[in-house]
Amino acid sequence: MRSRLLPGLWGLEHVCLIPPRRGICRVVSPMTRVGIVGAGNVAARHADVLSGFPDVTIAGIADTDLHRAEALASKHGSPAFGGHADLLSAGGLDAVYVCVPPFAHGNPEHDVLSCNLPIFVEKPLSLDLKTAESIATEIERRSLPSAVGHHWRYLDILQQARDLLSGRPVRLALGHWLDKVPPVGWWLDPTMSGGQIVEQAVHVLDLARLLVGEVTMVHAVPAENAVDGEVDRATAAVLRFDGGAAGLLATSCLLTHKHRVGLEVCADGIALELSETRLLVDGERVIEDDGQAKVRVDREFINAVQGRPADVRVPYEEALRTHRLALALARSAIEQRPVMLDDDQ
Repeated sequence: MRSRLLPGLWGLEHVCLIPPRRGICRVVSPMTRVGIVGAGNVAARHADVLSGFPDVTIAGIADTDLHRAEALASKHGSPAFGGHADLLSAGGLDAVYVCVPPFAHGNPEHDVLSCNLPIFVEKPLSLDLKTAESIATEIERRSLPSAVGHHWRYLDILQQARDLLSGRPVRLALGHWLDKVPPVGWWLDPTMSGGQIVEQAVHVLDLARLLVGEVTMVHAVPAENAVDGEVDRATAAVLRFDGGAAGLLATSCLLTHKHRVGLEVCADGIALELSETRLLVDGERVIEDDGQAKVRVDREFINAVQGRPADVRVPYEEALRTHRLALALARSAIEQRPVMLDDDQ
């Protein structure tokens, strides 16, 4: 039995800041009811995946653009709301997905957590470290299930890469995100998107942390911008890993299509190149991914919400480590100097 005011499913007192509907408690049904905050492309992708699970229903979709929320909600036969507060106030939720632009993180997560609900957050976590750390603290305080949308961790080829690297530490890592400007109005404004490293290349950084280890120092050098006040159109960065490996990251949004996105690693006697779709071994053997990573990341979070055995590979606290790295690179590019990862940010 889940209660808005009494001890709830996760063993904590509910202190929801959003006034609940009448009726203090309800019986949890076999169907997991998920609310989604945000109605953009990523939210739509999650909604499509979740609606394909026989034990999940989309209980509501909220967006500050009500028309956009209504368009997505109508596809899944669920109510639409003009903001996350209305979605939470309607009640009846078992978990919430927060799929908002970088600048909009913070209030939605804290309001969801104040209702004692498990939370799935799309990357990047925020524009700053303080916001993300405060969310992580609240998740830990409430002992709630959480997950972040680093779906690359669920690539079928990733375990094969780790097996091939077993006993052979990586000595060189080369990351790339060479792409176009995404078709959303806020992306070119660094005060809204955080820039390409934070908003896009964070996937590559997360993979590097997994395959190579933690990063101790970064030095990012941006190309001179043609337009002042916009995100860097190209950046080159050096990374030093705790285990002694060296790394390079190259990002650009100058192109008209996605040209090269992934991570190449070199260890003793082997070179691997991973993208979202394939693993290239020594430049010769190609192993295709099974394409199910975006399904797995949602399925495992739902399993955790249901109290079943779950393989949640990136809970919020783990994603925060990658977020710190991305923010350190962004800071280095702005300040044009090396940044140590133990520096205050």
